[in-house]
Amino acid sequence: MAFFEFKNVRIAGIAAGVPKQVFSNLHPHETDSISSEYSPEDFVKVTGVEERRVSDTLTTSDLCYEAAERLIADLGWEKSEIEALIFVSQTADYWLPATSCILQDRLGLSKECYASDCSLGCSGWVYGLSQVASLLATGEIKKALLLVGDAKKRIQGTHDPLFGHAGTATAVEFKDGAEGFQFHFGTDGSGFDAIIVPDGGSRNQVSPASFELEEVEGKMVNRLQTRMKGMDVFSFGITTAPKSVKKLGEHYGFDYQQADYFVFHQANMKMNNMIVKKLKLDTEKVPSCMYHFGNTSSASIPLTIVSELKGKFEDKPTKFVCCGFGVGLSWGTVAFETENIHISDLVEVAEH
Repeated sequence: MAFFEFKNVRIAGIAAGVPKQVFSNLHPHETDSISSEYSPEDFVKVTGVEERRVSDTLTTSDLCYEAAERLIADLGWEKSEIEALIFVSQTADYWLPATSCILQDRLGLSKECYASDCSLGCSGWVYGLSQVASLLATGEIKKALLLVGDAKKRIQGTHDPLFGHAGTATAVEFKDGAEGFQFHFGTDGSGFDAIIVPDGGSRNQVSPASFELEEVEGKMVNRLQTRMKGMDVFSFGITTAPKSVKKLGEHYGFDYQQADYFVFHQANMKMNNMIVKKLKLDTEKVPSCMYHFGNTSSASIPLTIVSELKGKFEDKPTKFVCCGFGVGLSWGTVAFETENIHISDLVEVAEH
């Protein structure tokens, strides 16, 4: 089973960047592609997403760059000391090269910096955190950045009303004696097509047919846009996330309900409410940023911490349990404690 922990590593700070432009799901002229099954009001009631931050010009790396610059400045880190950078996104700048290489140069980091991309989605922050922690656990690398998010460009002028754009930066450092992180991971590739962009990869390359619209679960999409098997994804989320949280607590011998905060991937409100109910959690311990930002894929956990918890926990020991789940199908849960962590102000990024 995929349980493991890394000690002597801590999160030093978190920052998030979002487009300045706000789209409302209650205003039909500002959004596209709400399912024919729902009115705008019903869509908001079911999903919990009233507005989102969306950009036509900003890429994920643009948003992560702005978040990283803010966080580095706030922490007072020397850029020459940052020796690793992991970039997690489904919307890289290019097929080649890796976006982490571009960000290393753009941020002015050392040429001795370890840089790597990871293409996971909704579980990506937890996976990325495990990769960064593994690099730092020996103490040879002292400081690293985890840059995570998604910013999907418009295709044929549409935005999915469930999803928003965001990029986040998590600063992780080696600290002797730190409690570190405890992880549980899982994968079920038999459900690979539950959330998928069918064309554009090596399997199904782009062709004129890729741009033809077809109706999928009440929405008109082409084969270069994300499509989901809604009920399959819902069933997966409400089953897998609670089990993963419980397994992590059982494996490492702690009562998960004693954590101070639970931060889940912001899938949709109905799904997350069901997860909270199954785990019998105090809703005051489960912050959500879905209302203002929508589903921001791998950025949703750190974005929730920045937007909803800043000023509430930074200077005292605080126990977190975070769980990401989705495309892959994949999932990951992490438990960690923070103290003297820095949470930067939300960065609003103007269009280029």
